[in-house]
Amino acid sequence: MHGAKQRPAGAHPGQWVLVAPEAATVFPETPDSEPLFTKLRNPSTGEATLYLFNGGAQQLFEVKAFHEENRSWFIGQSVQQDGRLLFVTPMDPLFLILYYLIKADKEQQGKFQPLDQVVLDSDYPNCLLLLKCADVKQCIHHITEVKEIGSQKFHKYSQEKTLKWLKKKVSQTVKALKSNNIIVGERVYAATFISSKQITDTEEDYVRYAHGLISEYIPEDLSKELLKYLGLPELKSPAAEPPLKKRKLSDAPVEPEEDYTKFNSSNLKTKKANSKMSAAQKALAKVDKTGMKSISAFFSSKPKASK
Repeated sequence: MHGAKQRPAGAHPGQWVLVAPEAATVFPETPDSEPLFTKLRNPSTGEATLYLFNGGAQQLFEVKAFHEENRSWFIGQSVQQDGRLLFVTPMDPLFLILYYLIKADKEQQGKFQPLDQVVLDSDYPNCLLLLKCADVKQCIHHITEVKEIGSQKFHKYSQEKTLKWLKKKVSQTVKALKSNNIIVGERVYAATFISSKQITDTEEDYVRYAHGLISEYIPEDLSKELLKYLGLPELKSPAAEPPLKKRKLSDAPVEPEEDYTKFNSSNLKTKKANSKMSAAQKALAKVDKTGMKSISAFFSSKPKASK
């Protein structure tokens, strides 16, 4: 899976560190049926996702990776550059088969077909291993209509049956959340930006949160249909608080209530100068100065006589 990465000498390119249940690592007696890591289509997005089939492909497991930068593993006497920690958990293969059933229903207009002609993918040929998983043939009727002709069975996607099956999955998830004392109310409200001083987990909170978990494994359109089928009302953000009242502004021109020209700069300078004059200076200012020289004229230099 990681052959493209450069690794130091002694590292094992096909080796990971993972946490997995024992059922995922049991090796069968025949060497040709060892556990298999493979990429399959994500049932929600259709994009490539890593999965694990146990020995003999009897069970499917989802693989999640916990990754931090600058992390490596010391394994024996070697250093493994890929420092991710993989978590392997059991997964119902019907979710992945459901993706192909919905696709075939749209392309073939609801025609009945054998399962091995529905679950086909040239990009991910190992998808056929999904049909080998235990109980798939016994449980496929939960999401399909079935017709039997002779010894052969034909299937087509049934949305009505699928919604009933998904509702059971939601109920099982709710039960698991409660038994593990997992608080879900705050998560539900945080996802929709609804604030509350005191949040208590209601039955609706559990169902809504479980619906969100299940929706990670089904297409978006089916998730919306499931929401309606569960009878969950759409969460709405609270109405915004009204803005503070502002003084109403008139479109009419503003009329001045007094003469503001008296505050012009020239008038202010004159007024400021007059306010600093003494009584004698004010009296002198009123004297007629015609024909009088200023005192500075007596101290100026005499003009030079012309030759």
